[in-house]
Amino acid sequence: MLILLPPSETKRVGGEEGTKLDYARLRFPELRRPRRTMVRAVQELARDTDAAALALRLGPTQRGEVAHNRAVARSATMPAVDRYTGVLFDALGASSLPPSARAYLAEHVVIHSAILGPVGALDPIPTYRLSHDSRIPGLRLKQHWAAASTTALASHPGLILDARSEAYAALGPVPSRETSVFLRVITETQDGKRRALNHFNKHAKGELVRELALSLCVLDSVDGLVEWGANRGIRLQRGAGAGPGGVHELELVV
Repeated sequence: MLILLPPSETKRVGGEEGTKLDYARLRFPELRRPRRTMVRAVQELARDTDAAALALRLGPTQRGEVAHNRAVARSATMPAVDRYTGVLFDALGASSLPPSARAYLAEHVVIHSAILGPVGALDPIPTYRLSHDSRIPGLRLKQHWAAASTTALASHPGLILDARSEAYAALGPVPSRETSVFLRVITETQDGKRRALNHFNKHAKGELVRELALSLCVLDSVDGLVEWGANRGIRLQRGAGAGPGGVHELELVV
């Protein structure tokens, strides 16, 4: 079972003293070459603060973040799931999980970054600033990551729960097969109408992954996941639509 999460724009700074980016410690070693290429491109862009701020869509108060990219290959690292902050990761609360649940995250959760592609939840990564829509000279993020990331993710034979945003799913669509589903968070009004959530969908995804980790849930079918949710008061059901790349939808009703 593999659970895919999007990253967050906001990140904790710092990390474990004496550490730096080590490609050998990242999941999906087949992505080493595109990772190196992207890191070098980000570092090169960061040499010009004005150009980097424009490419990264940074406001006047955010220009200092360019320095993180300049030092990305040598700055201290921390586990990816602890690096990212924001609504989804606050709801997940990885730092408060017991060791068994964090081990679950290490094995079953992948976070799709723009700079390193998909990485394991406990893979050590540096702080950086790069989004799915950043403009890197000579590189288009979707073209750079999509094929390589899809191939890496397709090597997982079991259930894939894609909880990424559509923008990050486009950087590496999962294979369209019976055991792959794209998670969409919806709400149901009193008159029975349904609508997709935007901001609050992140919180719901974080809570879902936390519950999966605490229960050490490992399943090989979508029906099994739906049944697991029903037993815990979590309403999961197959959707009628399709997610990125034609993947079947799974609805989380909140």
